[in-house]
Amino acid sequence: MEKRIRIGVDVGGTFTDFVLVDEDRDLIYTGKQLTTPDDPSVAIMEGVARILKEAGTGASAVHSIVHGMTLVTNTIIERTGAKVGLITTEGMRDTLEMGKEIRYDLYDLFLELPPALVPRRLRRVVRERMASDGEVLTPFDANGFRTEVRDLIEVEKVEAIAVCFMHSYRNPDHERQAKTILIEEFPAIPYTISSEVAPEIREFERASTACANAYVQPRMQSYLERLEAELRREGVTGALYVMLSGGGITTVESARAFPIRLIESGPAAGAMAASYYSSLTNSENLISFDMGGTTAKMCLIDEGAPDRKHDFEAGRVRRFQKGSGLPLKVSVVDMIEIGAGGGSLANVDGMGLLKVGPRSAGSNPGPVCYGLGGADPAVTDSDLYLGYLNPDYFLGGEMKLDMGIVERAIEDKVAKPLGLSVLEAAIGIHNVVNENMAAATRMHLAEKGRDPRRYDMIAFGGAGPVHADGLARLLKLKRLIVPLGAGVTSALGFLVAAPAIEYVRSYVARMEQIDWAHLNEIFDEMETEARALLADAGARDDEITITRTSAMRHVGQGFEIASPVPGGELGPDSLDSIREAFFDSYQTLFERTVRDVAIEAISWRMSASAPVPNIELRFSGQTEAAAASSSSSLKGQRQVYFPETGFTDCNVYDRYVLRPGDSFPGPAVIEERESTTVIGPNATITVDKFLNLICELP
Repeated sequence: MEKRIRIGVDVGGTFTDFVLVDEDRDLIYTGKQLTTPDDPSVAIMEGVARILKEAGTGASAVHSIVHGMTLVTNTIIERTGAKVGLITTEGMRDTLEMGKEIRYDLYDLFLELPPALVPRRLRRVVRERMASDGEVLTPFDANGFRTEVRDLIEVEKVEAIAVCFMHSYRNPDHERQAKTILIEEFPAIPYTISSEVAPEIREFERASTACANAYVQPRMQSYLERLEAELRREGVTGALYVMLSGGGITTVESARAFPIRLIESGPAAGAMAASYYSSLTNSENLISFDMGGTTAKMCLIDEGAPDRKHDFEAGRVRRFQKGSGLPLKVSVVDMIEIGAGGGSLANVDGMGLLKVGPRSAGSNPGPVCYGLGGADPAVTDSDLYLGYLNPDYFLGGEMKLDMGIVERAIEDKVAKPLGLSVLEAAIGIHNVVNENMAAATRMHLAEKGRDPRRYDMIAFGGAGPVHADGLARLLKLKRLIVPLGAGVTSALGFLVAAPAIEYVRSYVARMEQIDWAHLNEIFDEMETEARALLADAGARDDEITITRTSAMRHVGQGFEIASPVPGGELGPDSLDSIREAFFDSYQTLFERTVRDVAIEAISWRMSASAPVPNIELRFSGQTEAAAASSSSSLKGQRQVYFPETGFTDCNVYDRYVLRPGDSFPGPAVIEERESTTVIGPNATITVDKFLNLICELP
């Protein structure tokens, strides 16, 4: 296999992380830059230039860059997207506000609904109509469509157009005619066709997804074009790829057309990295814990793969309240994300209670200890005060942390209002954020019916290894894994994720009434599109793996479950295997089967993926340390606070000097450039052959 140099870039709320994999030398280089929120490409370009310099590699040698970001979700949450015009079927103008006609809180008289992305005056209708079986009931009024588009563009000055016609998932002909008009007569305006972005049944969700895609399209297109241009200007001629919310990797062209599929792009990388380490450490079931500067993400890895779902809510009015956000038909890694990061701010609320998060100091000004103007104490400030962080070795010593201003900030903002000492206030901040994360993880496990005793935990992110021991003990877990380079593990996830794409088509039919010719045509069309896209991403046709599933249910049920579908040509002979696969899936979820009720399929889904890249986990920092020193990994001791002991002398280890087979007891602090691992008393830490820390907890 060709040896390549690849770079992963993860844009977070506080830091932008970088991983460079040099396959020729089997070396991994890592780096961090403070994120530049106004223009993320600034930090990206600075970080790419720096990591190339550290690796001694020219820009032209880079084979590819894989990128993930939170730009899409931030645009929707902050409502900073484009002015969008929606054109829909006559009589369907108010679909976005009618929704499902379900209140997410029955007893709230002042219920707040998420505002529609497209106001009513920018929603227009045209004459056309499809039946649910795809028959044309009313021909498409092309002239009426032209008139409405022209008015939206010239009079209302919209920046993007979304088109969503009734039952276009079954027959997209009218939407394709509309697309042709947009391309030929209005080429400068970005557009979204619902049958392309979400070809699935249920009008409200499809319309919402089309509008959300159009809403973020201009901003994402501009950002990706600018980033590509800047990379070319700096001599990087390799391809730029983007991570999808479901954990696959796609091309920039696809990302420009369907940016809504990137809404969970950044967080998905951490889940893919956790899946990779699951196989390395023989831990099939893992709780992936990724805590950065702004948020903490928890995801379940079962049998080596993350859970995925095909419905997502963005911009929820109430963070954990289902139904309070904008419904989107996109595939995402199933995880929870809460406002608990190193930059999460502590404050005393009106009732005199200590609160931590969800507000974050971000990268500007950052926590107080950064000395960049932050005034309110953050989680990182309490971690510094409690001895978990070394003020002289943050980011490997590049950023000095100021203990003096931290103590004053905690005293003024938290300790005095609560009548506590500075130490008690710092302990409170640390404990509150750990309890918040533990509560969210318990809820996620309970909702999915999972037993936490089946799971180990893998911790990464800049702040994850600092808090992982406390979180794991709250969840009563017994095994904790911390990979080398934990501070940038999410960025590594971009480079160990397989190039993959997923397509779905709705075709509602009872099992005994399936039109097999039509179903085969659906799968053939999806497979052709998928193979073409993966070929653009550099995959060989003979190495692409195709997986099929269907969303199925018993007739009369209100929801569906995913069930496997066999490959190859389908026909009446396939019926028994499809039906038995559904019964198996139903049994797994509900521990029962109902064989005397008819089954119907709602949607048919196809996933295509190329092989996962094989990476040798040799980090440059560890290699340099081994070459420079044969001394002990013990750097010294410092006073560190633990609930069991109070402040106590604690051994501090150099992560880069640790060798496979090394073992030592807790309490211990293990330092590396991008993160610090803190393990409490009565634990045993062992270094495995991949240089992961395997921590056995009491």
